[in-house]
Amino acid sequence: MLSAATVRRSLVAPVLCGALLAGTTACGGDDDADAASSSPSASSSAQKQKFAKTRFVANAGIAAGATYQWIVKPFKAGKFKKGADGRKFALIKAGLAGTLAYNRLKAATKNAKGDPTLSKAVAPLTAGIDSLKDLPKKLRKGDSTDSVVNSFDDVINKVKDAGKGAGAEVKNKVPSAGELAKG
Repeated sequence: MLSAATVRRSLVAPVLCGALLAGTTACGGDDDADAASSSPSASSSAQKQKFAKTRFVANAGIAAGATYQWIVKPFKAGKFKKGADGRKFALIKAGLAGTLAYNRLKAATKNAKGDPTLSKAVAPLTAGIDSLKDLPKKLRKGDSTDSVVNSFDDVINKVKDAGKGAGAEVKNKVPSAGELAKG
């Protein structure tokens, strides 16, 4: 005899799949006429700037949060020193955080191009951001952690200062360990 819970569980997946399928088919086809008539209207330049700043703040905030939580804070606690408990795990997390921070900083620089004030403030920092590209590998290996941590911290602080000067204050948004692993 099947219990009510077993029957409910066996019906949930088909019902959800059906709902998703119905929702996607209701969205319409790929007709060129439909695409032309339903294209979104252009937003004003003030809206574009506001959205660029918002995206910049979000991306830079994730980069800053990941850098502080998973690189700077463990470094200050001595987790990267030889013989420290959990050193390998801390270095792996720091390497992942470095990769995430680099990725989000690159996205933030692209967002900054949508705002004239931000683009002027962030443009000088692109070389510094590009210099971070190989540092996550060094962190994972444990190579020269002092200079790597200082490089990340320095670039993050410069990006935060540039954003603040352009009216887009960046606050740390710490990603979870799961988000860190996803990159």
